[in-house]
Amino acid sequence: MIRRLASVVVIAWVLGFALFTVSLPSPAPDALVTDAVVVPTGGPGRIDRGLTLLRSGKAKRMLVTGVDPDVRPGELAAAYKVPAEVIACCVDLGHEAVDTRSNADETAEWVQTHGYRTVRLVTSDWHMARAALELRHALDGGVEVIADPVPGTPRFGILFDEYNKYLVRRVVLWLGIGG
Repeated sequence: MIRRLASVVVIAWVLGFALFTVSLPSPAPDALVTDAVVVPTGGPGRIDRGLTLLRSGKAKRMLVTGVDPDVRPGELAAAYKVPAEVIACCVDLGHEAVDTRSNADETAEWVQTHGYRTVRLVTSDWHMARAALELRHALDGGVEVIADPVPGTPRFGILFDEYNKYLVRRVVLWLGIGG
């Protein structure tokens, strides 16, 4: 009986992992307009995508969450070749977050402060499932989260780790023990 149950769990995990790897999400339509863009740091192309959306008028404001405390707005402007006025008016740097869960908490506080109702989440395609799960949980409903992943070419190990983190977090939230 235990062997059968273990076999079912292993088969479900393998099929779930296969589905996770072949169904990485695609970017959201560029024409979509939201109140804000949120970009967790950590992967190539994320901040570039967020700034492109901001500069094209697809959002009013952008939060870059998980920024090193030593990074200042002028440094971001220089690194991404964006006029300092754009950064000053429309980009906030969140220095408190250190992981995906705290990115979501930092973002939820920022969204609540500004009263936003729609948020475009820009992160890597392989990270989107867990990042969106965490953000939707932190926001407690009422705010629409639009997934806008940046396509990548993650190694097997990254996909393996991310799938397992997603599963664990999903179970913890389902059980109500990791609020």
